[in-house]
Amino acid sequence: MKKVTALSTGFCLLFVGSGIASAQDAMAPPKVLVIQREFLKPGKGGSLHAKTESAFVNAMAAAKWPVHYFGMDSLSGPSRSLFFTGYPSFEAWEKDSLAVQKNATLSAGIDRAIIADGDLLSAYEQSVTVLREDLSLRSSVEIAHMRYFEISQFSVRSGHEKDWEALVKMYMDGYGKIPEAHWAVFERVYGTASPGWSGSTFLVINPMKSLAEVDSGFGDSKKFMDSMSAADKKKLAELTAACIESSQTNLFAFNPKESYPADEWIKADPFWKPKAAATPAAKPAQ
Repeated sequence: MKKVTALSTGFCLLFVGSGIASAQDAMAPPKVLVIQREFLKPGKGGSLHAKTESAFVNAMAAAKWPVHYFGMDSLSGPSRSLFFTGYPSFEAWEKDSLAVQKNATLSAGIDRAIIADGDLLSAYEQSVTVLREDLSLRSSVEIAHMRYFEISQFSVRSGHEKDWEALVKMYMDGYGKIPEAHWAVFERVYGTASPGWSGSTFLVINPMKSLAEVDSGFGDSKKFMDSMSAADKKKLAELTAACIESSQTNLFAFNPKESYPADEWIKADPFWKPKAAATPAAKPAQ
């Protein structure tokens, strides 16, 4: 039962968020999500990294590029930044990549930005995930008004994907009764995996407006467990032990200075258009 409680808490922290999106502002998650991870050298984050990232943003803005992305900084785990670009299909991703290559000015700007940014990084990787709508719950949210992602990565043993699906659907049934609950599940199809790992990797993403949602999540986790029968708790424990090799959960904060948001996001929330730094006043003549 200790495993059940631990997993329940982890799922709850990820799966429960507040403020169900209104119909006009709700945005469904993309079918294909490209995630870039930049691991920062000690002391190279903050304003230093924001400055190098602004070169990418400026290059995209100058080209009036139609594909947008947003960046986040870690609040837990190794110092790193994540960048998310969504596409409706792999074909759309290909078309975007080819168009960037054909745009000499934009390509040159990105190349210069990569060189400057690279000096701050200890490692870099890119992965590609696909949305698992069948394992997601109320995944359309007012993403422009969110401030945090709580992301959990689950390593699922090879041959136990059906156990994983059954496990998640037990949570969907339970948390489906909580109106505020929402999450999106993505399955990694390309990208870095641990050496020797042959199983599947899933990301559970919960967008949050405030970290107060983490506090409320603990209470909802208890309600979820209390609502289950002894037989269901036993099944939950068995599925968990059978399919999950390992898991980890981390918090990330949106960073508008490292993002290239769509105009609709900027209009919806001024957070996405950070104010420029104030110019120091001139020193009076002596």
